[in-house]
Amino acid sequence: MQDHIDRVLIDRHTIAARVREMAEQIAADFRAAEGGCDPVHITIVPILTGSLIFLADLIRHLPLMMQIKLVTVSSYPGKSTSSQGVELQGQLPEDLTGHHILIVDDILDSGRTIKFVTDLIAARGPASVRSCMLLRKQIPSAINTHADYIGFEVPDEFVVGYGLDYDGFYRNLPEVVVLKKEVFA
Repeated sequence: MQDHIDRVLIDRHTIAARVREMAEQIAADFRAAEGGCDPVHITIVPILTGSLIFLADLIRHLPLMMQIKLVTVSSYPGKSTSSQGVELQGQLPEDLTGHHILIVDDILDSGRTIKFVTDLIAARGPASVRSCMLLRKQIPSAINTHADYIGFEVPDEFVVGYGLDYDGFYRNLPEVVVLKKEVFA
């Protein structure tokens, strides 16, 4: 697998430090929204499957009472390296009325996935909805799409690792990397 990597964009130590910082900011913001009260209860809605690794690390640093309600969305089926449109797979969590929601996703590029999920959740009557992305591509569609928390800005390249995949593979890489072009050409 290592011979498929062109270069590392973000190493594991940098990711770990940034995820910890993001968790601290998220906790502070949710506490402030609740008037500094503890315990703050939030509902985390991770977008599967790409956010799993990020989610696991993020919640270990969140000192808040939380529930996790999963949603599965597909936009990069199979060997696609660009978004093919957003498709909800399975069920969206039903009862979100009055909940403080944090949507967690791996990457913001076209903006369609986060807009789609945010709109679906907002229609279920939550008290608040915020979004948290590990990565945001430096392209107009991503830059012009609102996200409350962004881990890293990345160039407009197809990236894998730390939960992101190509054809279901490479999610287990501990770093965010660019694959050699011949791997997906």
